[in-house]
Amino acid sequence: MNHVMQKQKLKILQDQFTIHRLPAGSEIPVEIYQSPFYTIVNTDEELSVVCSSSIDLKAEKSDEGWSCIKVAGPLNLSMTGIIAGISDVLAKSQIGIFTISTYDTDYVLVRTTELSRARQALTGSGYIIEI
Repeated sequence: MNHVMQKQKLKILQDQFTIHRLPAGSEIPVEIYQSPFYTIVNTDEELSVVCSSSIDLKAEKSDEGWSCIKVAGPLNLSMTGIIAGISDVLAKSQIGIFTISTYDTDYVLVRTTELSRARQALTGSGYIIEI
């Protein structure tokens, strides 16, 4: 059984992000490739895109004003409790999150208006946030 023995180091990405929802079956907007960080999730119900707020997408729904906290990686896929630990700290501070996982690491988006409180909560719980 692999448990996370220590708190992960975190880094705040220097950009603002928008979460977009497009109808199922939509073409992937080529503009997102201009964003230094983006993610695309396609399901039978929707096409979700997260990218820099500087990219103007025509989406049916968009939610602006997110900051991104990266978990320092790469992480081993068998590690457990990383997102649970971060989300628990933020939930106790009543800070909502939007998570993204990749092969190498995890990202936690928080509303930019909550970023300062999120930093305080995480550092108060032993996380080290690199600038």
